[in-house]
Amino acid sequence: MRTGEPTRILVVALRRLGDVLLTTSLIRSLKRGYPEAAIDVLVFTGTEGILGGNPDVASVLAMPARPTPAETFACARKLWRRYDLAFSTQSGDRPTLFAWAAGRRSIGFVAGNGVASRLKRFALSQPVETAPDTHRVREMLRLSEAVGVPVVAEVVAPRGAERPGAAPMRPYAVIHAAPMFRYKRWTDAGWRELAAGLAARGLAVVATGGPGEAERRHLDGVWNGADVQRLDGVLSWSELAALIGGAAAYIGPDTSVTHLAAATGCADRRALWPDRPASLGALAGRRSRHALGRLRNHPEPPQCVVGAEPAALPAVPGRGLRAPYRELQPLHGRAFRRSGPDGGRYGAQGGSTRRVARQWRMALNAGMGKA
Repeated sequence: MRTGEPTRILVVALRRLGDVLLTTSLIRSLKRGYPEAAIDVLVFTGTEGILGGNPDVASVLAMPARPTPAETFACARKLWRRYDLAFSTQSGDRPTLFAWAAGRRSIGFVAGNGVASRLKRFALSQPVETAPDTHRVREMLRLSEAVGVPVVAEVVAPRGAERPGAAPMRPYAVIHAAPMFRYKRWTDAGWRELAAGLAARGLAVVATGGPGEAERRHLDGVWNGADVQRLDGVLSWSELAALIGGAAAYIGPDTSVTHLAAATGCADRRALWPDRPASLGALAGRRSRHALGRLRNHPEPPQCVVGAEPAALPAVPGRGLRAPYRELQPLHGRAFRRSGPDGGRYGAQGGSTRRVARQWRMALNAGMGKA
């Protein structure tokens, strides 16, 4: 170890699963830059699994997502000056507090010019301005650049043993149909038609999902009568990564699982992407023949695109996705509306279900060399 190099580093990532997964690019950069250092990660309870088996992480510290003031104080006291370097991957008050408390030298994001922002700039050893129009991975890697460490734009998937019998013996596709938020849902009929189209092309279809009771009930409706192998609520994050890594295709609207699919190097990543591609699109550093479609409850028509590179998507504004790539035509009108007596489900409007399914069939045919 070179003189003056840090021996203990803390990375604070108090966000949801997908954001924690994207933080692994910063962690990998720091591990390459300081190979002898032990890197700990502070996350919310329930997100630890996305870091399972990560060779760059020494230990994972978990805290409640909604801590009481006493719990916040206790956590800060426990971390006090235990680390040579501490990074806050967010500009919020709590992650900045923990980075400042934990590190003899603290680096973190700051946004705006208000009183709180000025206090953070004063408290942090090295404040870094946020870059809201930058892909999240590239934004976080600016923290690595701030300490002079070369960046490694590589998202690291959780690792572990494969679950015996989870992967079919023939080529297969993975569909993760249940996003975390209702507004990102597609229609039940659309998913079933897509699964049938995959099966018609010789692929087994594996349906994954979380263990929650409400999610399982939703997927019961989605896959009612469909010829799919269901593994929802069964797989750990490392097992899910192994399953997707061996798939011929992945489709799903959930942000965290789609990031995971990109990190595994799944041969053909096809996704109904629910958020801003410019800041949250797949960035895996690998080539793929297929770009991402978007489905959102938004006046702007969602768009499906084929033939782009995921690594190039962050440079393409979300509103301009259709312009450079014209293999598929965008849908017209609003893609989603509230329906049902409880207003809790989103459905396609004006025949959009069939149109979206038809576009996905076109995408599949283009990727597999069929007319």
